[in-house]
Amino acid sequence: MTQVLRIAVVPGDGIGPEVIAQAEAALRAVAETAGRTLALTGFDWGAERYLKTGVTLPEGALDMLRQDFDAILLGAMGDPRVPDNRHAADILLGMRFQLDLYVNYRPVRLFHERLCPLKGARPQDVDFVVFRENTEGLYVMMGGNFKKGTPDEVATEIDLNTRRGVERIIRHAYAFARAAGRKRVVMADKSNVLIHAHELWLRVFKEVAAEHPELESRHLYVDNLALQLVRDPSQFDVIVTSNMFGDIVTDLAAGLQGGLGMAASGNIHPGKLSLFEPVHGSSPPLAGKDKANPMGAILTAGLMLEHLGWTEEARRMEDAVRWAVENERTTVDVGGTLGTRAVGEAVVQRLRG
Repeated sequence: MTQVLRIAVVPGDGIGPEVIAQAEAALRAVAETAGRTLALTGFDWGAERYLKTGVTLPEGALDMLRQDFDAILLGAMGDPRVPDNRHAADILLGMRFQLDLYVNYRPVRLFHERLCPLKGARPQDVDFVVFRENTEGLYVMMGGNFKKGTPDEVATEIDLNTRRGVERIIRHAYAFARAAGRKRVVMADKSNVLIHAHELWLRVFKEVAAEHPELESRHLYVDNLALQLVRDPSQFDVIVTSNMFGDIVTDLAAGLQGGLGMAASGNIHPGKLSLFEPVHGSSPPLAGKDKANPMGAILTAGLMLEHLGWTEEARRMEDAVRWAVENERTTVDVGGTLGTRAVGEAVVQRLRG
């Protein structure tokens, strides 16, 4: 019996619907040419629906997603008409936390040297993976204000780290390194200053590293990691770090591969329903202008197929994007002249060819 992959698609806000449409077209093309079956079901969760109904994530949505779908493909979230971005927090962070998507998976690959701002950097020099802990740290939004709005105001934010949460993301990084044939794992923290929370990270890292003598394990303070990524990215295979530091470091890493428009991302709980999203943001000024780069969304869709076991189809999608970059079938942000739809059509044509 032919396996049917059931994908929930949430296009989101701003440029989200435009780039996700191109990702959907690429998914359909790669499935059809492989003789596979893919069912894409759209949901209109986003700012437009929230402004009309006051509903962010509908009641029962997460249970429905768990029962009926194999993965979620999410577009960008964020709209200036919702100043506090409540809908985005409820939908995106709601799914991350309530589905316990503790692995943020960010592959960083350079498809052509002209996309990298580093002098002399080649594609083989920028090829690593960042794993960011995705459900703890400063993103739990614990804290508060005292005497708010006065000259004596005090604001606190709690950096929450659990032994379970730290250990499972570090173990995931090592498991990935072994399965992917990677040789080096780096853990980045700030344990010289965050002497409680990040001492936990360092201690757990040393324990897990000792179980893997076949791999080169290295600890870096996160500020040194940022320096080393710019100085020589070729020294990295797998990086694992905390929620806040991972958020920052992955944007720096995206700059090495051509910008956020080229960056793919997965929010994963191994063996359970997971969510995949390009990370470039909703970019309201570009919405509706056919200028947004759809490659990050297409690569994210490929990442989703890889996670779901369609490894050959995932490889073909990445190869099609690489071909488009090499042949300058790209948007302006990465040196091309095409619009969003034309880039998507070029990738689809390559997949069907």
